[in-house]
Amino acid sequence: MKVISLLGATGSIGTQTLDIIREHPTEFKVAAFSVGKNIDLARKLIVEFQPEFVSVQTKSDCNTLKAEFPTTKFTYGEDGLVEIAVYEKTDILVNAVLGSVGLNSTLQAIECGKIIAIANKETLVTAGHLVMEAAKRNHVSLLPVDSEHSAIFQALQGEKEKNIERLILTASGGSFRERSRKELENVTVEEALNHPNWSMGAKITVDSATMMNKGLEVIEAHWLFNMPYKKIDVLLHKESIIHSMVEFHDSSIIAQLGSPDMRVPIQYALTYPDRLPRLAANRLDLASIGKLNFQEMDVERFRCLHFAYWAGEKGGTMPTVLNAANEAAVAAFLAGKIRFLQIEDLIEKALNTHQTMEHPSLATIQEVDKETRQYVHSLL
Repeated sequence: MKVISLLGATGSIGTQTLDIIREHPTEFKVAAFSVGKNIDLARKLIVEFQPEFVSVQTKSDCNTLKAEFPTTKFTYGEDGLVEIAVYEKTDILVNAVLGSVGLNSTLQAIECGKIIAIANKETLVTAGHLVMEAAKRNHVSLLPVDSEHSAIFQALQGEKEKNIERLILTASGGSFRERSRKELENVTVEEALNHPNWSMGAKITVDSATMMNKGLEVIEAHWLFNMPYKKIDVLLHKESIIHSMVEFHDSSIIAQLGSPDMRVPIQYALTYPDRLPRLAANRLDLASIGKLNFQEMDVERFRCLHFAYWAGEKGGTMPTVLNAANEAAVAAFLAGKIRFLQIEDLIEKALNTHQTMEHPSLATIQEVDKETRQYVHSLL
């Protein structure tokens, strides 16, 4: 049995991870998890999964749950995330929290030798050099949970890096893929959260609509697969059936296909290098689908994708600025403080005002992250 620490148990990836554990109770056990503000759901999960250790966001919620569940150990805050990540009784950390808050927890878990199932792309975007160096030094496996990176990971099994011609990430196009930029000027939050293919959290769904989500995935792929940016392409694929592809220098292309269901890549990360059956899975029926569509990405239409390539190539602290500015801008959009296209404007201003620092330490990354958020808030 694999024993799991789960960061972000009440989020989209977290709840789907728990679905996998429910389906295979003799294979997996969640011994420790963290939650944010959804304390009502946290109570239900504590009763169902009987974890030994739980972290919540605030001290008041921590004290409330301690009184309700006296046999469970509780902690809180960002230090609590680290405590859950490094919990000595677990083998695997599933990092499913949103944002750069997951970075320190991942680094600490790597130092403890935990296997990392990484769904928190911001960790690699902001500090990919630190994470990959730590993983190599501690002989730790980083197993991708994002469907696109899981697809590439599966396509590369048994292959040699020297034979790779390029990685091809596919993108659904998000909520507004059929709309011109003119038509995006007054879109609402509700419209942005209406994704055509996937069920995700609010922040990721908005990132999908701006194409920043794909941009962050490009940077993540650069680090996970040691691939230069010029060898990472993005292809618009509206059906989300092909999750990504790898082209080799002999012109062969290997693609990973499946119905849009995040439980599949989550389970593969948990079972690797083996597989387990998914009895409740929605099986892919290509005959009923009939055809698949592909289209070249338009970086003028999706400016955030251009920003991500640019920041990734610049390196140093620039991807940290990209991510922090995006998080702050998306939060402002979701709160009704800015219009949809202003997300791009705020990110661009933050990138243009920053002077890149090479090979940043964790402390530098955290400071740049904080300063960038403050700068974006000053523009609102």
